[in-house]
Amino acid sequence: MAQPAPTKPLGGLRVLDLATLFAGPLAATMLGDFGADVVKVEHPTRPDPSRGHGPSKDGVGLWWKLLGRNKRTMTLDLSTPGGRDTLLRLAATADVIVENFRPGTLEKWGLGWEELSAANPRLVLARVTGFGQFGPYARRPGFGTLAEAMSGFAAITGDPQGPPTLPPFGLADSIAGLATAYAVLTALAARDRTGRGQVVDMAIIEPILTVLGPQPLWYDQLGHVQPRTGNRSTNNAPRNTYRTADGGWVAVSTSAQSIAERVMRLVGRPELIDEPWFGTGAGRARHADVLDGAVGAWIARHTRAEVIDAFEQAEAAVAPVQDVRDVMADPQYAALDTITTVDDPELGPLRMQNVLFRLSETPGGIGWAGRPHGADTDAVLTELGLCPEEISTLRKEGAL
Repeated sequence: MAQPAPTKPLGGLRVLDLATLFAGPLAATMLGDFGADVVKVEHPTRPDPSRGHGPSKDGVGLWWKLLGRNKRTMTLDLSTPGGRDTLLRLAATADVIVENFRPGTLEKWGLGWEELSAANPRLVLARVTGFGQFGPYARRPGFGTLAEAMSGFAAITGDPQGPPTLPPFGLADSIAGLATAYAVLTALAARDRTGRGQVVDMAIIEPILTVLGPQPLWYDQLGHVQPRTGNRSTNNAPRNTYRTADGGWVAVSTSAQSIAERVMRLVGRPELIDEPWFGTGAGRARHADVLDGAVGAWIARHTRAEVIDAFEQAEAAVAPVQDVRDVMADPQYAALDTITTVDDPELGPLRMQNVLFRLSETPGGIGWAGRPHGADTDAVLTELGLCPEEISTLRKEGAL
């Protein structure tokens, strides 16, 4: 498998992805999408568990095809002497290492920051863990689910009369993955000025707090604790999902005052605009029952297509509630090429999410989907300067 083209914006960067499951590997995926040469390093007998997560086809995990795209794959047991020495040699050629072992694990193997930075003073080491590298929880097992609970996300999600609700996907992990990619690029920019690498300490429990907005500030200054409000907002109304006459659902947002007024005119209730409470988002939120009743009754008399068309004509904000079948057929996503096709030697054409954003001059791209376990081991080690006999010795040792 050829290395990514050096003309891409991150071409020339080498990333060693030692992480498993989602946050760390996703960060490496984001870097690979824009040209970094990402080498996925997996244990010889215990590959990244994402290979077995979720549905598979012909025994091939589909989640891995997405998470492993644009990565070359090799095996290495870092706990063996040969694995340790080989990793240090790889580190000397790398710009970035992404890892998510529990704090102290790399150090136990003689691969801590002291050893890695000695091998390569320009190296950036991104350490992605549930709780960070220090503090009372640092050595606990940490997953995104725990971050979704600890951060306050679950507490404000779901029906007010129901239990706190967790997302049915890796929300906190994904946010942390994107934040890690940003942190790595920030550290690389600093390296351009100082000539020195550094450690990125990414705790999965932290980035989701930023996404949750000003809750800590509200509590600090006002003692305010955001309640669970279901689909409603305490900041504006109408804001909800509404069922259409043909059994579909749409979501309506009125964050702007002008949009709220257009919606009420559209649904035939312009008199509500003149109510004294209508002039602020908070005032409208306190009268959400009235506004939801007006909007919901109108929407219930029309099909989803009619609702979307009428809102578009009125320049009001609406979107269909779509499942993945709708997403795959949506004309806006099609125009953006958000779901793109990747040819895969194992499974044939695969449709998956495209790169995260578009650049006008140096776009990213997907060269290949996730590769088989250890498919590029010999190629990577040969590039490193190991001869066939040395590679064979490492295999006999169990390092590969």
